[in-house]
Amino acid sequence: MEKIEKKVAESLLEIKAVTLSPEKPYTWASGWKSPIYCDNRKILSYPKLRREIAKWIAETVKENFKESDIVAGVATGAIAIGILVAEILEKPFIYVRPKPKDHGTGAMIEGVLPEGAKVVVIEDLISTGNSSLSAVDALRRSGAIVSGMVAIFSYNFPQSREAFENANVELHTLTNYDTLLDMAQSCGYIREEDMELLREWRYSPANWGKNE
Repeated sequence: MEKIEKKVAESLLEIKAVTLSPEKPYTWASGWKSPIYCDNRKILSYPKLRREIAKWIAETVKENFKESDIVAGVATGAIAIGILVAEILEKPFIYVRPKPKDHGTGAMIEGVLPEGAKVVVIEDLISTGNSSLSAVDALRRSGAIVSGMVAIFSYNFPQSREAFENANVELHTLTNYDTLLDMAQSCGYIREEDMELLREWRYSPANWGKNE
C-alpha cells in the first residue's frame, strides 16, 4: 500500500493537480482558508493514470468491501471515476447529489438502489469529510447499508478522521497529505521554505489565515 500511496502522490504532482498559493489562499466551501489545493478532476484527462487509479480503487474495494452490491459515487467529483470502478467490478453504479434536485423527482440519489443493498462509496477527495458523510447519510436514509468508502486523496485532518469514526464509516484512501508533502519535497515541487507553513496549516486548518 505504501508503494501505491507514493505512486499516486507522485502522479498528482506530475499532472500538476497540486497548486500552492500561500499569498492568496484558496477558500473552501467550509470557509477554511488553504494555501494548497489538490484538483483530482485532472486525473480524468490522463487515460493511463485514470485507468490505474480506477484499478487501485477497485482492488481496495475487493480487499476491504468485497460483499458490496453497488458502487456509489459522490457528485460531482467522483462520478466519472466511480463509473470506471463499477465497470471493473461489474457492479451497478449510482451517484449521490449534494442536495435533492429542484425539479423532476427531486431525487438526491440517482440510479437504482434496492432496500438493504450494501453500498461502497467512492470519493475523489476528503477534506473536512462533511460532504462525503452527507452522501453516506443520504444512502442510509434511503435504506442502504454503507460498507465503507474509498477515496483517492485525503488531507487527513484530525477533524475528518474523528467525523468518520463517529459516523462508523470505514475509510481507505490511495494517498494522503503527508505522503504528498514528502514526495513534493523530495522532487523539489514545493520550496523548502514553504514546508513549515504547509505542515502548520495541516494541524490547524480551521484557524489558519484568519489574521492575514
